[in-house]
Amino acid sequence: MKILVLNGPNLNLLGSREVDLYGSASYADLVAHCRAEGEKAGVDVEVRQTNHEGVLVDWIQESKDVFDAVVLNAAAYTHTSLAIYDAIKAVRARVAEVHLTDPMEREDFRRFSYVALAAERTFSGMGFGSYTAAIRHFAGKDS
Repeated sequence: MKILVLNGPNLNLLGSREVDLYGSASYADLVAHCRAEGEKAGVDVEVRQTNHEGVLVDWIQESKDVFDAVVLNAAAYTHTSLAIYDAIKAVRARVAEVHLTDPMEREDFRRFSYVALAAERTFSGMGFGSYTAAIRHFAGKDS
């Protein structure tokens, strides 16, 4: 099984960005975490990050027939992007939405997710554990 982990805008700033919300672990730490969790679960994991909406759309489209599932933290695009929603639906991608924090406990505008409308599961509010849960979900190792 091959899982593509996609991260959206500003996640490259983990470790220095709003440390009170996101913690002090870096983006490199997140990448290493996802790869290690994939290895534990017996799946191949590729991790990518971009600050550009169209790049996320391209990667979702390109995932078809290459990856079995997508773990997606669309970050701010979660709440604004019909293009990402449409891409998920267009390629019938198996997607798990992830968030480090719990959007439902944050600002009102973060409580709606276009990604959730197309994703099969959402994992949020567990820090890096949200990614762990999504990877394990697709690997069939839900606890």
